Amino acid sequence: MKITLFIPTFNEIQGIKMIMPRIKKEWVNEILIIDGNSTDGTKEWLEQSGYRVATQKEPGLLSAWWQGFETATGDIIISFSPDGNSVPELIPALVDKIKEGYDIVIASRYKDDAKSDDDTWMTGLGNFMFTKIINLLFGGHYTDALGMYRAFRKELITSLKLDNDKNEIFEVLLSIRAAKQRLKIAEIPGDEPPRVDKEDSRAHPGIWGKFKGGLKMISIIIKEFFKS
Repeated sequence: MKITLFIPTFNEIQGIKMIMPRIKKEWVNEILIIDGNSTDGTKEWLEQSGYRVATQKEPGLLSAWWQGFETATGDIIISFSPDGNSVPELIPALVDKIKEGYDIVIASRYKDDAKSDDDTWMTGLGNFMFTKIINLLFGGHYTDALGMYRAFRKELITSLKLDNDKNEIFEVLLSIRAAKQRLKIAEIPGDEPPRVDKEDSRAHPGIWGKFKGGLKMISIIIKEFFKS
């Protein structure tokens, strides 16, 4: 079983300098970095540190994700945020758990005593509400259906036809369709530290961006509920 750690970057210089040295290369078989044409030295720092970095071909965070998925050589993909939100030391636990035979393993910010130090009242309420709705409508048992930090089998991209909906929020769609198909899903508790850089970014938009993201999730939920 080959493991790919997928890291999308865009002007992440502060985060990667702090986070990347904590990732041990023996934890995974491949570290795949897709950089969205950073202008702050992110790509140069990574390359000087010995990492292979691919330049993003199309703009937008979703484009980075899909380029990464199509490029990844692993049987398992772990999606990782380099801005401080994802704890590197959880990587071995995600790998160990998915090797037990699970299809998806989520580093849940709300399982057991785990917590998010990056949540605002709006994001905390949204995560709670949407997770509850997904559980209710699709038979899930999630504590964190929206979390980015997760390991999943690459084959799910085609078997769940996620590649037919590349403009949707990937982790939400994956959580919903996996629950609908009664796949083997596990969670491990995983704290979410605050981001290193507090400025709004493509992964962490401002209030209006979060509002539009919420509307997008509602649209996904409605479409999936009425889809056979």
